[in-house]
Amino acid sequence: MNLTEITFLKQDQIKIDDETISTYGKDWTSYFNIKCSGVLFPESVEDVQKIVIWAKSKNIKLIPSGGRTGLSGGAVARNGEVIVSMDRLNKILDWNPVDRLVHCQAGVIIEELQNFAKNKNLFYPIDFAARGSAQLGGSIATNAGGIKVVRYGMTRQWVQGLTVVTGTGDILKLNNGLIKNASGYDFKNLFVGSEGTLGFIVEANMLLTTAPHNLKTLLLAPESLSKIMDIFKYFQDHSLLCAFEMFSEKALEYVLKNTGAQHPFSNKSDYYIVLEVECPYEKDEDNLMQLLEKCFENEWIIDGHMAQSEVQAKNFWRYREQISESLSPYSPYKNDLSVRISRVPEFLKSLDQILSEKYPTWKVVWFGHVGDGNLHINILRPEQMTKENFVEECQKVDEVIFQKIKEFDGSISAEHGVGLTKKPFLHFCRSQNEILLMKNIKKIFDPEQIINPDKIF
Repeated sequence: MNLTEITFLKQDQIKIDDETISTYGKDWTSYFNIKCSGVLFPESVEDVQKIVIWAKSKNIKLIPSGGRTGLSGGAVARNGEVIVSMDRLNKILDWNPVDRLVHCQAGVIIEELQNFAKNKNLFYPIDFAARGSAQLGGSIATNAGGIKVVRYGMTRQWVQGLTVVTGTGDILKLNNGLIKNASGYDFKNLFVGSEGTLGFIVEANMLLTTAPHNLKTLLLAPESLSKIMDIFKYFQDHSLLCAFEMFSEKALEYVLKNTGAQHPFSNKSDYYIVLEVECPYEKDEDNLMQLLEKCFENEWIIDGHMAQSEVQAKNFWRYREQISESLSPYSPYKNDLSVRISRVPEFLKSLDQILSEKYPTWKVVWFGHVGDGNLHINILRPEQMTKENFVEECQKVDEVIFQKIKEFDGSISAEHGVGLTKKPFLHFCRSQNEILLMKNIKKIFDPEQIINPDKIF
């Protein structure tokens, strides 16, 4: 195929050079061989529509591409597909202060949306470590969560309207920013979390909210894994809890090695918690100190600090947010799982025991959004093992992990999607009837199967 023959785009919207292909043909997964025919850069909704109609006429497969920060292979091209990048659809188009709705193109960076909200004395609460490069469309397509789900929920809660281009080339405007709309099936929510398999998300109406006031950050060293849920419930019941994150001592060791930072505790624990509480009134700060004292009295923690400045609070969050970056040199094989919040310690202990018994020489690093039941497993590749053999062995581990997930009625993917990496294991958390219905829904929106093919199913 010769993409330079496309006449409805400008030549600078078409890239077929090796550097562009190697950059845009993959996401943060590192175990797939890239084979891409080129990259297109639409600059309008109509450009996207023309691309789909052209691809449909020639049976060319298209892959939506955002910030490419995904970890499931959802934006990977490996069969000669054409990448459609949202990089140039990156404008904030409109703002309505009464509705608190901001109309964005799909390529808007999450951090830019957060800063826009801050300038309006408001708040966009979906927050995660890749905020500086992840794009809005991709975060909607994967229903991204992040660190503040405890208080603010997933991306889905903040999407009030979508403009999409389906696999038939139709432009659909879904929900139009309405809060209440009981006029039939909610296609907007169908596209949220669809991983780009139903069509292209090109614009979105996003709801902003009141910014939290006087956030306080605590870093705690629990006495044991079993005490984490006691701490969570206590803070949830007695404070305005915004975030509750867990990471292991192993994870912290890699962060300290990578950053050169000092260990925050003289009394080390197997696990640590960083949590965030809103304290709008002076009495709330007094209450927070009492909660911390209660944790000591009940012997739930062996040590703990409350940040005394914004700089110290950012340092506390660094221990959690720089884990993935610190592990990246070790080519980790990642899993992103969820169970009910109350079952996190039981699940973690059970699975840790299985992995230790079956793979005693492998390094396994845990961290996660414990406050919403989401855990991340990072298996580090041994130096002597090839990439291919490592992936093969890890997929055997997946069978063990997902069987345990099935026993706990959990999910094989909490927030990164199914993509390519989880596709063979979807049946561990979805019934055959559910999978069939999902396939049939895709056929309706994308009958030629040209939009992000070979993903999820």
